[in-house]
Amino acid sequence: MKAEAAIEGIENEQAYHLKEDGEEYLTFRLANEEYGVDILRVQEIRGWENVTRIPNAPNYVKGVLNLRGAIVPIMDLRIRFDLPTTDYTPTTVVVVLAVMSRSGEKKRIVGVVVDAISDVVNAKMSDIQATPNFDASIEIEYIQGLATASDKMLMLVDVDKLLNIEDDVLQFEHDDIE
Repeated sequence: MKAEAAIEGIENEQAYHLKEDGEEYLTFRLANEEYGVDILRVQEIRGWENVTRIPNAPNYVKGVLNLRGAIVPIMDLRIRFDLPTTDYTPTTVVVVLAVMSRSGEKKRIVGVVVDAISDVVNAKMSDIQATPNFDASIEIEYIQGLATASDKMLMLVDVDKLLNIEDDVLQFEHDDIE
């Protein structure tokens, strides 16, 4: 029992130091703003390609792609964030992310369309500020914090909350497509 407690203490200490040392974020642009996602959630980055449209899907769900046998829903973050739309360019990419289900029991893969990839930055916990409180008309639940990187404000996105797909695209899972 003491060994298990010691191991748990060491694991907690390692997790604490990892948080204190900082985490890496893949940063990307949307409408001249910088956003970041935990780099450990990034599965791959792909150039934009046409998708198979799904009837009656929410407007920000562009469709699905077959990635090595897995059917992956693709969402346009400009539309999801209610930003002005624009034509896709050669710098437009799809970032494929691992997202935990609402219950936390299942990991799913979701692709998001962004204007361009910017960089990978390291943000220490002490450098991350809480999201300011706004009135109820502004949805900030998807932003887990704000950080400064290279003199730019970076909005850190909570991909589990933003891309929680039980409500939006559960019907697009591979098992459901026949």
